[in-house]
Amino acid sequence: MTPRPIDYNSKPILIFWETTKACDLACKHCRASALLEALPDEMDIEQSLSFVEQIKQFGAPYPVLILTGGDIMKKRGLEQILQRAKELGIPTSMSPSATPLLNEESFSMMKSKGVKSLSLSLDGASSETHDWLRGYIGTFDKTVELARRIISEGFTLQINTTVFKKNVHELPQLLKILLETKVKTWEVFSLIKTGRGIDREDLDTEAYEDVFNYLEFASRYGISIRTVEAPFFRRILLEREKKEYKGGTLYNKLIEETVNLLGTPGDRPKGHTSQTRDGKGIIFVAHNGDVNPSGFLPINLGNVRENSIVDIYRNNETLIKLRDSKNFKGRCGACEYADICGGSRSRAYSYFEDIFQEDPRCKYVPESMKALNSAR
Repeated sequence: MTPRPIDYNSKPILIFWETTKACDLACKHCRASALLEALPDEMDIEQSLSFVEQIKQFGAPYPVLILTGGDIMKKRGLEQILQRAKELGIPTSMSPSATPLLNEESFSMMKSKGVKSLSLSLDGASSETHDWLRGYIGTFDKTVELARRIISEGFTLQINTTVFKKNVHELPQLLKILLETKVKTWEVFSLIKTGRGIDREDLDTEAYEDVFNYLEFASRYGISIRTVEAPFFRRILLEREKKEYKGGTLYNKLIEETVNLLGTPGDRPKGHTSQTRDGKGIIFVAHNGDVNPSGFLPINLGNVRENSIVDIYRNNETLIKLRDSKNFKGRCGACEYADICGGSRSRAYSYFEDIFQEDPRCKYVPESMKALNSAR
C-alpha cells in the first residue's frame, strides 16, 4: 500500500521549539546566542503547556515536537511539558547539551515521559576542533561518552555536525567514530551567515558541492544522512543515480581517506530526500513564542501566546508564499529541482535580505538557464 503524500500546507512534520536560551556552553556558531540564565520573556509553564496543547489541533498523525535550546535541561517545567505531550500523544524528541545536567536522573525522567530519540552535537573528530567551537575543554570527550551512554540506554541517537573549514577534513574520521558508536542518523548543517566571527569559516560553492557529494558516498556505509540548510543535497542524491561525480581535490581526498579508514562501502546510499525546507514541513518556535520559518530565518510570523501555531502555519501569507517554489528568484526560481530542493531560504535572506532569492552557496545551473545561455 503506497503511503499518502504529506500535505505540507496543512501541517508540518517537525516543530522545533527553542524552549530556553539558557545554556552553560559558549558555542561560536550558536543560533540561539545562548546565555547562562533564561531571558525574562521566556514562555512560563502555563504558556508552554498551552502551546503544546495547540499542536493537537493539527490532527493525527501529529508533528514531532523537537525540544531544543539553549540547554533544554535548564527549561523550567520541563518534566510537566513532557508529561502533557505524552498525555496528548504528541511524539517528542530532545536535543540536549553535553553538560552535567544530562545525567542518570534526566535519562530516567525522559524515559518515563516517553521520549525515544535524542540528538547531540559533535563538530569534529578531535577535541581540538570540537572544544574550540563549543568554548569548553573536555566537551568532545564528554559528548562521545554521552553518545555511547544514550545508545546503551535504549534511545535512538542522532548526531548533528556543522561543517566548516576547520573541520571539513575531519569528516572521514568523524564518520568512523559515528559508525563505531552505532549512531543511526547523521544530520549535517551548513553555516548560515550571521555576522559572528564563525562566518569566516564558511565553505565556498565548490567546497559545498564536494562535501555534499562526499556525504552521498558516506551514507553508503549504512548511516542515514540528512542535511540542514543544504537542501541541494537532495539534488545531488538524484544526480548520483544517473552519473558519477568526478569532484574536486577536496572530494577525492575525503573519499580516499574514508576508504583507507573503512574499506569499500555498499552500493545503496541512505540520504534523505524529503521535500521539506524552511517553513515547508518544518516550523520554529522561539523561547518567547515567536514563530519563524526555521531557527536560521528570523522572519516573525506571529506568536503562539496570541495565535495558535496551527493558524499561523496554515494561514500566514509569508509562509504560504514560501511553500510555493514558483515564488523563488534567480537560479532557484528557474531550477528543475525547485520543489525537491528550493535552496536554503535562510541563506538567501542572510545574503540578500530576500527570502525568495537564490541560494548563493549552490553551484548548480538549471537546464533552462544553460539552454538560454547556449542560444545567445
